[in-house]
Amino acid sequence: MSESTNFPKPQCIAVNGVELEVFEAGQHNAGNPIVLCHGWPEHAFSWRFQVPALVAAGYHVIIPNQRGYGNSSCPTDVKAYGITQLAGDLTALLDHYGYKDATFIGHDWGAIVVWGLTLLHPSRVSRVINLSVPYLNLGERPWVETMEAVLGAEHYFVQFNREPGVADAVFAEDTARFLRNMYRRGHHGHRPAPRVTLLKLARAETPFGDPVMSDEDLSVFVAAFEKTGFTPGINWYRNFDSNWHLLSKVDPIIKQPTLMIYGEWDAVPQNRKLAEFVPNVDVVTLDCGHWIQQELPDETNRVILSWLEKQTLS
Repeated sequence: MSESTNFPKPQCIAVNGVELEVFEAGQHNAGNPIVLCHGWPEHAFSWRFQVPALVAAGYHVIIPNQRGYGNSSCPTDVKAYGITQLAGDLTALLDHYGYKDATFIGHDWGAIVVWGLTLLHPSRVSRVINLSVPYLNLGERPWVETMEAVLGAEHYFVQFNREPGVADAVFAEDTARFLRNMYRRGHHGHRPAPRVTLLKLARAETPFGDPVMSDEDLSVFVAAFEKTGFTPGINWYRNFDSNWHLLSKVDPIIKQPTLMIYGEWDAVPQNRKLAEFVPNVDVVTLDCGHWIQQELPDETNRVILSWLEKQTLS
């Protein structure tokens, strides 16, 4: 049976000038909120294994499909997907539920949003748990400029910005194949090819690695992206340099208690200077690839719940 059977039913909530499709569980745990932020190309459903464990541990779990995903609003303006708007959606969601602050958990792009949210609105974030993508040091040049200089024009961050519409169309040629090829497990001693080759991966007949999920669960993601297309999610990337300019004007130190979870075989590099910018961080590395909470759900849950319990007792 698919995990979608037990996943909460959504509601549509108007916040910050958009409507978000929000899945909610553990309402009886009101007063102890935790917000789960998905990445790209994902969906709130990527947290399906964490929701029951967090509810059982006493949390009110709030899982939005962020703007551009699922049945949430998909603005046409590229600038509508900047960190100001994405963070504003989350603070407005807290306002909707009457919460001053919450624990935020992010994976992939969701982690980037949670880092940005914490810098822009530190009073709204009590604790941070991020998976895969660490805090991004600002450096001397905007992020896409730096990636282009170091990694070349074919890197997917660069390509999304320099060739608008190209990748969007390639991924949509066969949505199911692209997502099936993306959702592959990391293996002992092997990392999947970095996503500089995403256009080739989208059309590959024999992708690297074993699938992360069943076809039934994958169908939830496929249906969502067949509805929205890939442009709204990719538009998050198209604000990367403008996000850099904005965040360069704020205090770069994350002061909240933070848990960083890496996958040993993830193509995303770890930040060896993480503690310089996130001094209250605990770091855990699990034996998996990029899709951490879906590849090793039980281990991920144990790490998260153990850390949260430690924070409560401290």
